[in-house]
Amino acid sequence: MKEDNRPKFTTKFGVIAATVGSAVGLGNIWRFPYEAGMHGGGAFLLVNLLCVLLIGIPVVCAEFVLGRASRRNIFGAMDYLAPKGGKWWRIAGFLGVLSGTLILSFYAVVAGWTLEYLFQSLSGNLTAGGVRESHAEFNNFTAGWRCVFWTIVLLSINGVVVLRGVKKGIENVSNWLMPLLFVLLVMMTVNSLLLPGAMDGLRFLFIPDMAHVDSSTFLSALGQAFFSLSVGLGTLTVYGSYFPSDTKIVKSASIMAGLDTLVAIVAGMIIFPAVFAFGKEPAAGPQLVFEVLPDIFRQMTGGAIWSSVFFLLLLIASLTSTISLSETGVAFCIERWHLKRSKAVALTMGFVTFFGIFCALSFGPLAHVTFFGMTVFGLFDYVTSNIFLPLGGMMVSIFVGWIVDRVTVDKQLSPASKYVRKSIVFLLRYVCPLAILAVFINNLIG
Repeated sequence: MKEDNRPKFTTKFGVIAATVGSAVGLGNIWRFPYEAGMHGGGAFLLVNLLCVLLIGIPVVCAEFVLGRASRRNIFGAMDYLAPKGGKWWRIAGFLGVLSGTLILSFYAVVAGWTLEYLFQSLSGNLTAGGVRESHAEFNNFTAGWRCVFWTIVLLSINGVVVLRGVKKGIENVSNWLMPLLFVLLVMMTVNSLLLPGAMDGLRFLFIPDMAHVDSSTFLSALGQAFFSLSVGLGTLTVYGSYFPSDTKIVKSASIMAGLDTLVAIVAGMIIFPAVFAFGKEPAAGPQLVFEVLPDIFRQMTGGAIWSSVFFLLLLIASLTSTISLSETGVAFCIERWHLKRSKAVALTMGFVTFFGIFCALSFGPLAHVTFFGMTVFGLFDYVTSNIFLPLGGMMVSIFVGWIVDRVTVDKQLSPASKYVRKSIVFLLRYVCPLAILAVFINNLIG
């Protein structure tokens, strides 16, 4: 597709809002706090920051390079930029498209949970019960058909946004949602820091206890950085293809990774002070947000208000991520099969909704249906998160580091300094693939 015909983000703020929105999601507000809680708090944070700097930013740059150099989705980018005789790289590109679509199928289910919890918070039902009822409430909800309903609602919202296109849909929505997200973050942080015992939570998050650092800490921190930044899925390649020619890729990648990490840290500043203030366990695991926090809100002054603010925050983060995942599939359909956007949206969202329903029912009517001992939800989660995601990221690193013409890479990374450009290529060639491979192997045998 010629650059003149390619839709583009129209402002620098739009570029940052859309790319940060793509990265900021459940990985920051749901996954980061429980990973940090299970791996020593400050020690995990320190290692995670190193992983973002040395692995995350270079791979984000690689995806942006692919997108802007080709003006295509990740499948088309690898097909276009591969040298003669290397067209098999399109398989790696297709893997990225497939990964994003399958992840959206189960991610939309979890995002749908935030809609239910927001609805219950606004109606006052979430904080009306007794403390320690959250586990039973969560199980009852996820085992019923309301879970399917909210999944369809969430995907319908995504469909409406991406149907409006890059400028009027994705960029416009990101320009509104991302500032709102940061306002809500500040509100929640101030409230948590005013709780008695909040300093214990901050010490847990920011003071590293190196006794907690082991191989599992490094692998979990790298996996968190990878999951949070949404690399290896092709979403950032698609967004990179919408960059204007004067967008500074290295600067944009650094700002995006920095703000994404900041959101995760602030989420920790919201959750851990509250956890310590009310005597909860920081290593509660994945149920921290949907089971432990509702118990905390029940005990908190103005709990109904703060629970509504928190789950609105979580919903916004979920939406900005699912919109980017939706656009990945839509862009592929438009470019590969030359479909109109309306038909591409219908096809993509229909496919995702079909599998999303099966994922949603995995906690109830289809809980007994298993593949290799996993439910449909569990299978999609395991295959994409543990195999497709790291494999896709490793292929992107190798492709940009070794296969794409060096002049092309250097041109796209300009006007960053020569030292920065060489450092990024070095990391993509030697450091990123080996680090991602370690996570990949650990996920398979863990």
